Amino acid sequence: MAAPSHPVQGSLDELGTPLAATTFVVVDLETTGARPGEAAITEIGAVRLRDGRVLDEFSSLVNPQTPVPASATLLTGITTAMVESAPPVAAVLPAFLEFAGFGPDTVLVAHNAPFDVAFLKAACASHGMRWPSPAVLDTLWLARRLVPRGEVGNHRLGTLARVFGAQAPTHRALDDARAAAGVLRGLLARLRSRGVDTWEELRALRGAPTPEQRGRRHLADGLPEAPGVYLFEDASGATLYVGKSVNLRARVRSYFTAAERRPRIREMVGLAARVRPIVCETAVEAEVRELRLIAERNPPYNRHSRNPERAPWLALTAEEFPRLAVVRRLRDDGACYLGPFPGTRAAELARDALHQTFALRRCSHRITPPRRGAACALAGMGRCGAPCEGAQSAAEYAVPALAARNAMTGDVSAVVAALTAHIDTLARQLRYEEAAVHRDRLSAFLAAAARTQRLRSLGAVPHLAAARPVGADWEVCVVRYGRLSGSARLRPGDDPHALLRALVATAETVRPGVGGLPGADAAETECLLRWLESPGTRLLEVAGDWACPVGGAERHRHLIHRHATP
Repeated sequence: MAAPSHPVQGSLDELGTPLAATTFVVVDLETTGARPGEAAITEIGAVRLRDGRVLDEFSSLVNPQTPVPASATLLTGITTAMVESAPPVAAVLPAFLEFAGFGPDTVLVAHNAPFDVAFLKAACASHGMRWPSPAVLDTLWLARRLVPRGEVGNHRLGTLARVFGAQAPTHRALDDARAAAGVLRGLLARLRSRGVDTWEELRALRGAPTPEQRGRRHLADGLPEAPGVYLFEDASGATLYVGKSVNLRARVRSYFTAAERRPRIREMVGLAARVRPIVCETAVEAEVRELRLIAERNPPYNRHSRNPERAPWLALTAEEFPRLAVVRRLRDDGACYLGPFPGTRAAELARDALHQTFALRRCSHRITPPRRGAACALAGMGRCGAPCEGAQSAAEYAVPALAARNAMTGDVSAVVAALTAHIDTLARQLRYEEAAVHRDRLSAFLAAAARTQRLRSLGAVPHLAAARPVGADWEVCVVRYGRLSGSARLRPGDDPHALLRALVATAETVRPGVGGLPGADAAETECLLRWLESPGTRLLEVAGDWACPVGGAERHRHLIHRHATP
């Protein structure tokens, strides 16, 4: 029998679930930290809506059964006292899940959904509850797809709420859920204008490569199948993005397929006019070249390219009466440096740890000649020797200053002893929030000291040659003062002695870094440390000593709290 010539309308199941008939449960959580399993939920807020209309709302504080950190209180306004009488998460979760009523036509929505979903799943798992595994929509991802960067400077919830005329977020769960619901309405309107009317069509947006990706597949043609660095460039020749790979052609081709789902990178691909390869002899050379090119060109689509040279450091100044200062630039003036830090707050926490241990002045003005009555309250508390009014000579002040320098560069035990004793005292007095502040100070100091001492250990070595097996070949590198000076690949049948002599003879000459630090960016030296410490690596030549201090921060890594250096 012949098939009918006229079109046949499919069933509703074949057409998909209309977005207008989909129930969206928009949720927001407030928590004590960033990692589920370690941090706890303090508030849940949710809005249930369909076809743009709010059906119901849910809101509840949650007792995390642990003190709310000061940093979380500062952000959300939620204090330990506010949640002490609130129900625990074991009681709030079932109520939330009943409110959500997750079914086949219900979608869980959140702004930066992986964060909220991870906390909800972890809470269910820790209390023996089944996570219903609903369909999830991330408004952050959808906004990056539908709201171009020319329209907004960023895709934060507050920015998008202003664009779509939604309620402003306040870092309280229900307010932020309402803001995200307003943003969702605006995004769904944009989807309809693009002909996306069903949940299945919306979900397919995430998997399919964009037209821009498909139209630029030819940019991978002719690239070598070798290790190296690749640069995406726009029509004017400006560098958009820098990456590395052990196989340049295969890696670049992946940017033009459905496997590449990062919204920023898809946007970058749409602007690219060419891909320039730089072939490297070894994978470690490719990694170092990538770091150097990112630092040099600051490509806009590399997330870690935001002015790494402006990272904060903690300096013990080279003055008659040294002081601790957070600085952005290293100077070859005899100062002692600790860092680099991930942010100013981490540097300030480490500075507070040293101030708590050693009686160093905290004023920044000139204190010579001494002035009568110039001492501040710290002198009366015994926290400063008051050199500003002549109560302490330069020789006397040098004692705590030298001890602080030693803690920064070598033995950290004085800082550990002072702060752990104070933490224990506060904990016995049930002053947990204050104890957490001192814990974070100690952790920030130890994290920075461990990093700096590792950098100094390799930065002090004027010449080092090493080799690491890679399949049947060997990667051979020359490192001088913590900087990669030369790299080569030793293949079967090559003369290893001749290759090493040639590599050493042609290796880059490197000058020592400032204050005993490496002659390279910290990220490069850390890359080389990882390579040198990998299994199978053999040292071929070493000039000088390569060692960390016996009493250094490495031995206290168990005290480094993950959230102390945001």
